Amino acid sequence: MLRSDYTEQSASPMDDLVSLSQQGDLKAFRQLYQQHSGRVYAVCLRLLADPSKAEDACQEVFVKVWQQLALFRGDSSFTTWLHSIATRTAIDVWRQDKLLRLATEEMPDIAGAELGQSRELEQLILRLPHQARAVFVLFALEGYQHQEIAELLGIAEGSSKSQYHRARQLLREWLDEN
Repeated sequence: MLRSDYTEQSASPMDDLVSLSQQGDLKAFRQLYQQHSGRVYAVCLRLLADPSKAEDACQEVFVKVWQQLALFRGDSSFTTWLHSIATRTAIDVWRQDKLLRLATEEMPDIAGAELGQSRELEQLILRLPHQARAVFVLFALEGYQHQEIAELLGIAEGSSKSQYHRARQLLREWLDEN
């Protein structure tokens, strides 16, 4: 089987689910939700650092997706489109909650005695001040450029760069302490 044949076949079930969902098929939409809700939740949690707010934002994302699904033309992949909605929704929630601060008091209990390095880094990211965390997640983890981040967050491009630098510096200090 050629690589291109595999890609077409592997993309087809997703395309079918999207198409059926666009026609109002709730069962197909439920499958899309089940397949993508974990990734959407992870994006929201990284930006909001609050499991409850991330859950609410995740639900809001899928409400928006359902409402806007007829507008999806397939110019990009469904997952790219969904990711964009998730990021923008989480940023909207972040903007609305200017009082969001360090999330250490609300961090979920961690099972097991040892943290893996990636789990430890995730926990440290959640400790970052809210604007530095948002910039760090958008730049380092989600791949946005500083100009895009500035537009999304309503800050200057220079502020985005300085917040990213601040976040990296804090993470280095915290990692060195451990």
